[in-house]
Amino acid sequence: MRRAERLFRIIQILRRKRRPVTGHALAEELEVSLRTLYRDMAELIAQRVPVRGEAGTGYVLERGYDMPPLMLTADELEAAVLGAKWVAARGDKALARGAEDLIAKLSSVIPAELEPVIVDAALQPVTWTGSRIEDSFDVSLVRNAIRTQSKLDIDYIDEAGKTSTRTIWPFLLAYWESVRLICAWCELRGDFRHFRTDRVTRAELMDIRFPERVSHLRARWHEQRQCERKAG
Repeated sequence: MRRAERLFRIIQILRRKRRPVTGHALAEELEVSLRTLYRDMAELIAQRVPVRGEAGTGYVLERGYDMPPLMLTADELEAAVLGAKWVAARGDKALARGAEDLIAKLSSVIPAELEPVIVDAALQPVTWTGSRIEDSFDVSLVRNAIRTQSKLDIDYIDEAGKTSTRTIWPFLLAYWESVRLICAWCELRGDFRHFRTDRVTRAELMDIRFPERVSHLRARWHEQRQCERKAG
């Protein structure tokens, strides 16, 4: 691996990590010696990349650092295009349009040597072509509610055909092959509930923020599910 590529990979590793990364961990992932890693870190610092080393803790990349746009490797570009193609085939309408626009934007700005990755794409998501359950409302409302931490007021039909009105705090939208699930805290039940998007007959974004952070709700939901699995 060329040094320039290795320096780029170091930045990418630090960008995706939320906690400091030790020199040993970086060297192991890059498959280089610790001495080489230290020289690379010194070079990054000399190039004024805001990398901060903390003794006994590791390296961190200071927030707000922007790299030149679209410095993507072929693997990274293939991953982006493959993911976007799956979303275009299985996402809600607004998200599908966003995925198609993403591929178009990537096609227009990538270097010439990477154009075949998109034009002659060798990776294609295989999606089930059987009956696909359609959403009964605009699912972009859910994504908006999650982003803004806003309550949703919905009418929902359960498996028995009974309709109820719920106020929910959505924190996750799960995309399965043929169905989507809204994972949320339900005020009516005082607990976590899952709602199929094809059974929501009405949805209204409320001008009321729910009090608990989305990340905290998601963490509590994960913990509850783990407890249920162990108990089962």
